[in-house]
Amino acid sequence: MSTTLGLSVLRSVIQRDLRLAMRRKSDVLTPLFFFVIVVSLFPLGIGAERDMLRQIAPGVLWVAALLAAILSLNRLFEQDHADGTLEQMLLTPAPLGMVVLGKVMAYWLLTGLPLTVLAPILALQFDLASSSIWVLAASLAIGTPVLSFIGAIGASLTLGLRGGSALVALLVLPLYVPVLIFGAGSVDAAAAGLGASAHLSLLGAVLVLTGFFAPWATAAALRIALE
Repeated sequence: MSTTLGLSVLRSVIQRDLRLAMRRKSDVLTPLFFFVIVVSLFPLGIGAERDMLRQIAPGVLWVAALLAAILSLNRLFEQDHADGTLEQMLLTPAPLGMVVLGKVMAYWLLTGLPLTVLAPILALQFDLASSSIWVLAASLAIGTPVLSFIGAIGASLTLGLRGGSALVALLVLPLYVPVLIFGAGSVDAAAAGLGASAHLSLLGAVLVLTGFFAPWATAAALRIALE
């Protein structure tokens, strides 16, 4: 019974957040425009040096995706906190961790998934090989949910604080470094012909760990923030 209730709450939270996001399209589009602009500036600034573009492409794309994901983190719980919805969510019979999981999944669908889809298209500007582009897409598909889970912890810890958007960036950026290393490293390894399976496996392991622990850590931080 509790499992059925938890899944029902999870589905309801995802659907609710997606509907609300469609009413505030600017919040959804801002990180995507930021990602496109930042990535596109590098080929314009460096020029047509193909070897240089191929060399910097993994780092540029991953850093731009990471920064774009941070842009909207402070809004993950902020609106629900402001209008009292978050307090009502605490009163639901389902575990708060399931509510958090639903909000993080909705956030990834609105931010991480579009970034993953856009990245291979933007990678064409850097003249990356098709095999490297597929590895880039795979690394972002695995890595961006990790960014969302870690970001949720940071957003919950800074909820209600003045200057929370700056604080959340300072909190999560150091934790994003391993994801950045494994993600960009997988593309570099594929371009060098070494195989990207090791890096992608490490990213997958990090995803499993964060997916298991982050919702409950976030839930604990939200309870503290609402006391």
